[in-house]
This record gives sequence, C-alpha cells and structure tokens, in this order.
Amino acid sequence: MPDLDMSPYAAFVWPAWGISAIVLAALVVRAAAASRRWKRELARLEGPGERPQAALGAIGRKDDPQAAQGAMGSKK
Repeated sequence: MPDLDMSPYAAFVWPAWGISAIVLAALVVRAAAASRRWKRELARLEGPGERPQAALGAIGRKDDPQAAQGAMGSKK
C-alpha cells in the first residue's frame, strides 16, 4: 500500500493535487461543450437547403452524377 503520509508537505501537496484535478476536469468539460457546439454548427451548415455557390462550382449539383466525372477523369 502506498505511503501517503507527507507530514511537513501535506499542506502544499494535497491542495496542489486538488487544484490540478479541478483544472483538468474543467478542461475536459470545456472541450466536450466546444465539441457539441461545433457539431451543431456543422450540422446547421450541412443541413437542408442549397449549397453555397463556391461548393456548386467545385463539386457540382447533388443530383448530377456526371459532375464528378470531370474531376475523376473519364472511364474507358
């Protein structure tokens, strides 16, 4: 069993461990919240509706399978 007796230093070590754990937990919560926020934003941007004009020129319309052949080359 580990010896956790830090008699002269316990007043400094245990609060440091506690603060570190709280900061780490806050960073995990913040990263999870940011991830959810970015996923919602991505879903909103990719959602139903028209694609932006730049995307139409780059990849063509959704319902036009021939549009992608120009970038991939023609099949022989």
